[in-house]
Amino acid sequence: MRRRHHFHIDYRGHSVSATVETGLRPVVEVLVDGKETGYAAIRADRPVTVPIELPTDPPTPATVRATAGPGVPRCLLIAEGDPDQHVMASRLY
Repeated sequence: MRRRHHFHIDYRGHSVSATVETGLRPVVEVLVDGKETGYAAIRADRPVTVPIELPTDPPTPATVRATAGPGVPRCLLIAEGDPDQHVMASRLY
């Protein structure tokens, strides 16, 4: 059964959203400021890292690390130059 889980974080003035779709073919889609910037297939409930760029001057490389399971999916935002990993909050749609 397919199910969509949505995550969001506001980081350095930019909106970063991720949708993790579970089921037969799990995938993760990442949007920055409403534009699709990353997409990846998830294999065997292993974490997947999706590279993105934040539209700063100069652009800031970052990654969204998504885990589809087991259990409830989770997402982290990891920005270059920032030693912290930021948990993306689950969002209802």
